[in-house]
Amino acid sequence: QVQLVESGGGLVQAGGSLRLSCAASGRTFSTYHMAWFRQAPGKEREFVTAITWSGSMTLYLDSVKGRFTISGDNAKGTVYLQMNSLKPEDTAVYYCALRRYDGLGLRRSASTYDYWGQGTQVTVSS
Repeated sequence: QVQLVESGGGLVQAGGSLRLSCAASGRTFSTYHMAWFRQAPGKEREFVTAITWSGSMTLYLDSVKGRFTISGDNAKGTVYLQMNSLKPEDTAVYYCALRRYDGLGLRRSASTYDYWGQGTQVTVSS
């Protein structure tokens, strides 16, 4: 089993920044993809960004391009989400997820991810 633990959420004013972390422990895989999703009240879980295990490829939701940056540290088993220029519409619970590599590219669908963290709340005030 893989355990994913997110941290770094909180309350921030519009235009501010937050950095989320997701630490993985337990069973490890040599190749995998990591992603961040978010879910606002009353809405479906939404893909935000993903990264390959090597960090060589990333994928972003259009509305966060240029504002959010995903990165990873394999040695620490941790993936980060740097969020800048935050907007009230970014308010949500943010989840990290891990997908075992199956030879296919980065995926936006939540159903393709195998392990999930418990989530961390991000609230952006206007």
